Amino acid sequence: MSSTRPTVINFHKISRVLELGFEDGSNFKLPTEYLRVHSPSAEVQGHGPGQEVLQIGKQDVNISRIEPVGHYALCLVFDDNHDTGIYSWDYLHDLCINYEPKWQAYLDRLAEAGYEHRTD
Repeated sequence: MSSTRPTVINFHKISRVLELGFEDGSNFKLPTEYLRVHSPSAEVQGHGPGQEVLQIGKQDVNISRIEPVGHYALCLVFDDNHDTGIYSWDYLHDLCINYEPKWQAYLDRLAEAGYEHRTD
């Protein structure tokens, strides 16, 4: 089994947090907004470098369903009808270990585009 395959997957719907644990004992909590704005879908990532689409107004998004994709990924279905991102174990692990810089880069992009991130 790959070390990036989660051994624990718990979704906390009220707090909107996906908790992931890995074989090495590491445990992470990822907010649904973070997962949504970093969806690996072409709708978010574009079809190549520099074609990413800034996701705006996703503070209140939640996950309505989590569907396994084979033995290698999850499909997260969000309540804003976004359902095309396939989150491989490696991609989820990358989102976990790089949470701080990825989240800050997203906030910086929002600010550069003239949007204020609501933190209520």
